[in-house]
Amino acid sequence: MTNFMQRVSLVTGASRGAGMGIAIALGSFGDIVYVTGRSKKEGDSPLPGTIYATAKAINAAGGRGIPIVCDHSDDKEVEDVFDQIRSEQGRLDILVNNATHLPDGLTEASPFWNKSLDQVDILNVGLRSHYVSSYFAAPLLLANGRGLVVNTSSYGGRIYAHGPAYGSGKAGVDKMAHDMAVDFRPFNIAVISLWLGLLSTARTNRAMSIRPKQYADIQSSMETPQFSGLVIDALARDPELMDRSGKVWIGAELAEFYGIKDINGNQPPSQRSLLGDTTTFGEAIIY
Repeated sequence: MTNFMQRVSLVTGASRGAGMGIAIALGSFGDIVYVTGRSKKEGDSPLPGTIYATAKAINAAGGRGIPIVCDHSDDKEVEDVFDQIRSEQGRLDILVNNATHLPDGLTEASPFWNKSLDQVDILNVGLRSHYVSSYFAAPLLLANGRGLVVNTSSYGGRIYAHGPAYGSGKAGVDKMAHDMAVDFRPFNIAVISLWLGLLSTARTNRAMSIRPKQYADIQSSMETPQFSGLVIDALARDPELMDRSGKVWIGAELAEFYGIKDINGNQPPSQRSLLGDTTTFGEAIIY
C-alpha cells in the first residue's frame, strides 16, 4: 500500500456494530473509508445507527468517511459501489467483508425448523455477498500491487452456534478466504478470515438485558467494535502479511502478537481454549 496515511478502505455493513467500529478505527489512521449499509436514517432498523453517522464518526476520528447506500442482496447496487470507488479513487487497499443478515430469533435455543425460514438469508447477505464484493473489488485491489481482504467471522465456523444457517455461513466465509487467497497470491493480495470475539454492541447489549445471567461471566472479556479495526490496520502494515494469507485468525491473538490493546485499555482474551482451534485447510490445489 503506497501511502498508509491515504489508504482507501471499504467496510461493508457499517451502519452499526462491528462494521461501524472497524470503519472508525481505520479512519483513526487517516484512511479514506467507504462504508455501505441500508440504514439512511434512525428508525430504518430497530437498532441505532446509520451509514451517515458512521461516516461522521470516521471524520471525527481523523479519516474521511464516505457513505454509500447499498443493499448487499442486490448485485447491481454492489457493483455501483465499486464503480464509485473506481471513479473517485482508482484503487482499493483494504476490503472488509462484514455485511451480514442477522435475522430475528437467531439466538433462540430452538431447532432450526422451529425458527423462521429467513434464517437462511445469512447465506445470501453474508456468504454470497462477501463473494460478490470480492469479485467487484478485485480489479481495484490489483491496481495497487498489494492489498488485503478480510472476512469478519467467528468461532461459529467451527462450533455449533445459533443453528446451522449461522454456522454454515461462517464456515463458508472462512473457506472462501482460503480459496480466494490462492487466486490472489500471485498478485500480492492477502485474504484472511478474522474471528471476532463477543462484541460490546447495541445488539449484544439488548441480548444481555434480556438474559443477563448468560452473559455475566463474559462481560469483562468483551471486545469493543473498534478492536478488530486496530487489528486489521496492523495486518495491513505487516511486511509479512502474505504469510498469513489464506488462513483463519483469532483477532485477540493477532492483537497480542502486534502489541495492540483495545481502545478501553483492555486486552481481550482468545477464546481458543473454550471454543476450539481455528479451522485449517488442506494444502492441495486442484484447478
